[in-house]
Formats: sequence, C-alpha cells, structure tokens
Amino acid sequence: MIRRATEIKRLRDIKILQGSKKRSIPRVQSSSYLALYMLRKEKDRLEKEFYILSKRNKNVQKRLNETDREMEMLEKEEEKKRHAQLSRFNKPLAKERRAMVLKY
Repeated sequence: MIRRATEIKRLRDIKILQGSKKRSIPRVQSSSYLALYMLRKEKDRLEKEFYILSKRNKNVQKRLNETDREMEMLEKEEEKKRHAQLSRFNKPLAKERRAMVLKY
C-alpha cells in the first residue's frame, strides 16, 4: 500500500529550503514578487490547514464528551444493578428457622 505524504509521521516537521530562508542563488530585486507570491500561497495553505484542524479538533472534542456521557450512564446503570443484587442477598429470610431438639 502506498502512503500519502500526509500519512507519514513527522514528515511535516522536515524543514524545507524555503522554510529555512536559505537559498543557493542570491536574491535578485525582481524575484521579490515571486517570493511574495510564494509566501501568500503558503499562508493560504496554512490558513486552510488550520481551519481543517480546528474543525477536526471540535469534532473530536464533541465525540469525547459524548463518550464520557455514555460511560457515566452505563456506570450508573451497573451501580444500580450491583446495589440491587447486594440488597437482594442481604434481606433477612421471610421465615425464621426454628430449631427442633430430637431425642434418641
């Protein structure tokens, strides 16, 4: 199975040449428009990625809250069942047993 670049862990942490601000060719005055364009494109991409991540974060948080509520409800139900079982076993018998003495 071929993995996409976004699925590889830590790939986004690799510094690229543009990110480190080092160039093999010195800047020329006319290339500032190109640099400005590239920076705008990267800014747009990062804003889009930030939006997607924040939306995903909200969805994950919502699901975590739902899971917590479901767990609490199930734990309460189990506690009620356990309490009902314990109270059933701890009830005194309806009739007390009487001891009879047998003589041989």
